Amino acid sequence: MKKVFKIIKKMLLTVGILIGIIIVIGILFVNLSPQFGAKTSKEQQKIYAKSAHYKNGQFVNIGGIKSDMSFSDMLKAIGGMFKRIPNARPTPPITVEKVDSTEIANYKGATRFIWFGHSAFLLQIGHKNLLIDPMFSDVPAPHPLLGSKRFSNELPIEIEKIPVIDAVLISHDHYDHLDYESIRKLKHKVNTFFTPLGLGAHLQQWGVSKDKIIELDWWQETTFEGLTFVSTPAQHFSGRGLSDRDKTLWCSWIIQSPNEKIFFSGDSGYAQHFKEIGEKYGPFDFAMMECGQYNELWPEVHMFPEQTAQAAIDVKAKKAMPIHWGAFKLAQHSWTDPVQRVMQKAKELNLTLVIPEIGKPTTINETVSTTQNWWNRN
Repeated sequence: MKKVFKIIKKMLLTVGILIGIIIVIGILFVNLSPQFGAKTSKEQQKIYAKSAHYKNGQFVNIGGIKSDMSFSDMLKAIGGMFKRIPNARPTPPITVEKVDSTEIANYKGATRFIWFGHSAFLLQIGHKNLLIDPMFSDVPAPHPLLGSKRFSNELPIEIEKIPVIDAVLISHDHYDHLDYESIRKLKHKVNTFFTPLGLGAHLQQWGVSKDKIIELDWWQETTFEGLTFVSTPAQHFSGRGLSDRDKTLWCSWIIQSPNEKIFFSGDSGYAQHFKEIGEKYGPFDFAMMECGQYNELWPEVHMFPEQTAQAAIDVKAKKAMPIHWGAFKLAQHSWTDPVQRVMQKAKELNLTLVIPEIGKPTTINETVSTTQNWWNRN
């Protein structure tokens, strides 16, 4: 019996040591890996405290809405990550249309965009090159082993070949929107970064000069070389680590030239702010609306496709494009469910949708036939 106790004691000691090693490695990874970004300083926090959307050291949604899952819901969410979802990923991988860097650099035509999948765009407007939420890495996570791979094996254009970018707009600091590797490779060719409050700390940590960063609160606007950018509300949350929940703001964006207005929703649950944005700044010639990575466990922070279509109506969009899908599996639905459901609801609401193939240069005025259903040909 004593021998058995000794064996058990050794086993427990070994398990304890292994757990301790894992904890130490985890702590070192979180504190030493640049992917996690930076913490805002006390001086910055004093500045953010002046915002109406900052309370008790955190940014808050309108009405204090937040997504706080119960312990049982968290278990459901974790269990869902291991649940087999039919058609969760495209088979074979998505084939993207390739675009030439010279053609991008020399383009002087009508306002157009190139979609990289998910929420990443190259927008060419007013003879300016803008990037929106440029997440170009393969996995939206602080380490490749911690997330699922992109649905395509390549990008429309590699980061190294992207020409000079006049401005980058970022909606919030989650990994599928703000990517360390992408910023590291892009920063030397970007004129100015525009972010909601707090994100500048991450960018500076990654080597972006402070004088190239402009942070905006909700409803603040700024002009940039003939364009107007407005940071508008979204109903979401932020954070990249274990202790920085809601320490930075999240937002949607309005991009306005003398002749056109574009709305980018960022990530958001469906709420009254869409109507408020529409009343204040609409109508919009084109709207990029979140449509994907939803779940009944977090309806406050991500819209269902039917709500996406209604939100486009609320902001008074003449045309809308469903985004936040087509690149990564971040929720328990098939990869085509977002586009199929939003198409059905858009038909009911008489909403015009634009759903181009990834990488296809598309002007905001052209009609892209959704009957082609390119997503069913992969």
